[in-house]
Amino acid sequence: MKRRVSTLASALGAFAIIFGGALFDIGNVLADDGEQCRDDAVLVLDSSGSMAGTDMNSLTPHVAKVREALAAVVPEVAPRRNLGLLVYGPGKDARCENIDLKLPPAPNSAETILGEVNRVVPFGETPLTAAVRDAAEVLEFREKPSVVVLLTDGEETCGGDPCQLARQLKAEARKLTIHVVGFKVAGSHTWLVPEKRSACMAEETGGLALTAETRDELIQALQKTLGCPLFSEAARRGGVAER
Repeated sequence: MKRRVSTLASALGAFAIIFGGALFDIGNVLADDGEQCRDDAVLVLDSSGSMAGTDMNSLTPHVAKVREALAAVVPEVAPRRNLGLLVYGPGKDARCENIDLKLPPAPNSAETILGEVNRVVPFGETPLTAAVRDAAEVLEFREKPSVVVLLTDGEETCGGDPCQLARQLKAEARKLTIHVVGFKVAGSHTWLVPEKRSACMAEETGGLALTAETRDELIQALQKTLGCPLFSEAARRGGVAER
């Protein structure tokens, strides 16, 4: 009987060591994800003329679905990290210089960001390369870890080279991650053209390059890029109503 108890105790001890080690590893992962979630982030929002476009089966413009998606995600993310907003496209004339920093990274910025997004009137060109560069500068990317999330429904139209810019920024950065979310780009041939692909900015910096065709897919993409990995997973488990 004593021998059986001793054997059982040994087995339980080994299990505790293994299980304890697993918990320690999970704790490290949680800590790493927590650190990433605290990095300042800027949302670079495409507000060019194409955002006023609609689908064949819907009269709802792209920008309206973007507003809905951001309204679902930003209030949940803003308490967890400093968020900023930079918009490109609108202006008095359709110029490639129309890049407007609406808000530098700030705590609890959901109300300000959503207010600016709701006031956007899509117009103009798509200087997304220059806009991402400006966002990186606002984030002081050479001095501290930073995240840029580009949300666009088209590709560069102002002569910028997204891939070259990403390589340059990466070389200068302390730690810069660029995520690219392409909304309504499935039928766009330029999304796959090497010299125009904004998605390569994500590839060059270890970010995510995601596409979304519906509002709910856009919500999921924004949760993955603006939010924390673990927070995003919890949100997905909670479920999002399809539309």
